[in-house]
Amino acid sequence: MSEKSWRAALAGAERELAAAGVPSPRVDTELLAAHVLRVPRSRLLALGEVPPDPSVLTEFRELIARRTSRIPLQYLLGTAPMGPVDVAVGPGVFVPRLETELLLEWGLRAVAGIPAPTVVDLCTGSGALALAVAVSRPDAAVHAVELDPTALGWAGKNLGDRVHLVAGDVTDAELLPELHGRVDLVLANPPYVPEDTPVPPEVADYDPPRAVFAGPDGLAVIRPLVVLAIRLLRRGGSLAVEHDDSQAASAPAVLAAHQELTDVVEHPDLAGRPRFVTGSRVDP
Repeated sequence: MSEKSWRAALAGAERELAAAGVPSPRVDTELLAAHVLRVPRSRLLALGEVPPDPSVLTEFRELIARRTSRIPLQYLLGTAPMGPVDVAVGPGVFVPRLETELLLEWGLRAVAGIPAPTVVDLCTGSGALALAVAVSRPDAAVHAVELDPTALGWAGKNLGDRVHLVAGDVTDAELLPELHGRVDLVLANPPYVPEDTPVPPEVADYDPPRAVFAGPDGLAVIRPLVVLAIRLLRRGGSLAVEHDDSQAASAPAVLAAHQELTDVVEHPDLAGRPRFVTGSRVDP
């Protein structure tokens, strides 16, 4: 990697990441450069022919080397974005994906006209969805549920006192009895990948398996989670569940099998792949 300019350093790093099979080498290169330079990514173009500071260049090269080994970008940056917030992430917690922001946006629209809504985030992981809701709707009462102790540690760090964090199993239909019939919105990004599905190294080697895989068809958590969501939701309340792109028919079928739910709709992500399903508690 040439030291003559940042332009050359970035070009060299991008080639290294591409050769290592990193899916988005340019984006990752620019985000890591912005990280070490402590500047917004939009400022990188202005650096152009500026010679790199040797110590900063060394830090950048070390991060690029770690990324070529397929350590998740978010682990290297220390944070992952979710709508209006960034949450701390690292070993032992599922890294939030940008695709989940579409589920977040849908959920916020669902409660847009409801004053002081009650929202529950099931399988909160790092707490990203719950925190994004709490920041977007400061009047909301937000509850987040997670079972894994390590993930609970990350969620506690991220959520502070903005969200009521609960250690619990979302497959338990009796969970959160004090909220049964009172919740305006349930959001969930549960484990949903079918077992034995090939996944990228960032997932296979770093995301906790129990946060990714869920039985032979990937629905082992979604099925009981929907039962819990139905108990939590008030009449007219809304539910949104993220799922695997192989579950375009099977995930909506789980919701549609319950007569308590109506308006079951499948939603694509920005690439047009099936990504999440929504429904409403029947309002007589």
